[in-house]
Amino acid sequence: MGINLKAKFKNAFLVILILYTMFGGLLYAFQEELLFFPEPLDKDYTYTFQYPFTELFFETEGDGRINALHFRVKDATPKGVILYFHGNAGNLSRWGQVTEYFVDKQYDVLVIDYRTYGKSTGKLKESYFYSDAQHSYDYLKSHYDEAEITLYGRSLGTGIASYLATKNRPKQLILESPYYNIADVAKSRFPVFPVKHLLKYKFPTNEFLLNVECPVTILHGTDDQVVPYSSGKKLYALDLEHVELIPIEGGGHNNLVNFDAYHKGINNTLN
Repeated sequence: MGINLKAKFKNAFLVILILYTMFGGLLYAFQEELLFFPEPLDKDYTYTFQYPFTELFFETEGDGRINALHFRVKDATPKGVILYFHGNAGNLSRWGQVTEYFVDKQYDVLVIDYRTYGKSTGKLKESYFYSDAQHSYDYLKSHYDEAEITLYGRSLGTGIASYLATKNRPKQLILESPYYNIADVAKSRFPVFPVKHLLKYKFPTNEFLLNVECPVTILHGTDDQVVPYSSGKKLYALDLEHVELIPIEGGGHNNLVNFDAYHKGINNTLN
């Protein structure tokens, strides 16, 4: 009887081990499908927005072709320009509308679609996110003084914006719903797997911020179920003198614009 019980435990352990290994393998193989949710657009799609804009295409490293929108304020001198890096879903038909919020505040805005998003093409690779971002930053430097450039990252875009702030001298960096790093978010969703070793994409915002010299403002909803508020708190806990955390009480991941605290934080940061 003891031998049979031992054999049953052994068999159960083997089944669990096989399932664990299988799901770990699937997590590794399909991590891009878990991280990125691009929505392609036809190349002849016509954007329509409230404010004047120019549609651009940047030819970048590794055969990348990056679609971008450059918004300009109407009949006024802009207070500056915002380089906006959006979240992990959608395309510029949506994110263009989101960034018009800042045009309404008298800021020009440049927003890009990542590779495979919208009309942008090319292979997804972490280093390409960074090099494409630098290309867009260089474009702005040819049209504005660098001291006028504000970097803004939302969700996925926070790591990209933070990286860019380490390589340049922008006026400031604004992070909406930032992650400590991708592994930190993955651990919260898949706690039983060694995600740190499985991930191809790191986006180590925590490491980047250590080398950022400009002022940094973090806005994070306390009820965020996608990127936990604890991520923003951990970034703030790096105890860097130039980092400010603005908690949005009751805010989730995609609705901060519905809260007065968000608008107050943005107005105080931009004005």
